[in-house]
Amino acid sequence: MHMVVALLAGALIGLSLGALGGGGSILAVPVLVFGLDQTAQQATTGSLVVVGVSALTGLLAARRQGTVLVSRGLGFAAVAVGGAVVGAHASARVPDQVLLGAFSVLMLVVATLMAVRQARRRDGGDPAGVLEPVVAFRPFRCACPQALRIAVTATAVGLLTGFLGVGGGFLVVPALVLVLGLPLRQAAATSLVVIAVTTAVALGVRAGSGVHPDWGLVLLLTAASAVGSLLGTRVATRIGTHRLGQAFTGLVVVVAVGTAAAALT
Repeated sequence: MHMVVALLAGALIGLSLGALGGGGSILAVPVLVFGLDQTAQQATTGSLVVVGVSALTGLLAARRQGTVLVSRGLGFAAVAVGGAVVGAHASARVPDQVLLGAFSVLMLVVATLMAVRQARRRDGGDPAGVLEPVVAFRPFRCACPQALRIAVTATAVGLLTGFLGVGGGFLVVPALVLVLGLPLRQAAATSLVVIAVTTAVALGVRAGSGVHPDWGLVLLLTAASAVGSLLGTRVATRIGTHRLGQAFTGLVVVVAVGTAAAALT
């Protein structure tokens, strides 16, 4: 039964990733907890594999399209890994109820951001943000308050990745747009570099903390997600991302409420 759940849930996660370009991996933790009987600490560890492989898969495709700025991504990741290490260590020291409660809050935040993004796209708004970089090197120019914001944001992304087993792309992309001045398409692609690095570091820390998920189920979930992401790109062209986005946002809210209820019981 667990194998069936892993295959179906992985396909759903992959479909959302392929069709919407992100967000689907946030379902990995609830699936591992409620569908595959893992503890919250096991689930947030196993989720790092799903998130990391999804990021690498997307990164390979983005590299072929020439939209990834590897050096920018690695620079952001270099700051974020400190937070990832701290978050991974902290996660092993809190009760499962705390992890689930924090994760439910994060899911509601992500659902809200997705709804706002869909509304902007429907209204024809341009989410690309400011294209004038805050930090430049030729010639050197630094608006230090904004540079400080990128350091804080990168650390926050690392903390979320290490603590809750998520990628944090909803924070990385705006930071790359507003602080490094990247166009939205390049920011989305470059964020995959950050996610791949931080998830790998957090997973390494978790592996040494004594938390061991059912790796067979995790890998099955990951493989199904990878296949589903390929199908998702085709589904999006037939149905349209707006309707898919609405459905997925609703699903995230429902799962968030269920996760919060479980944390409180």
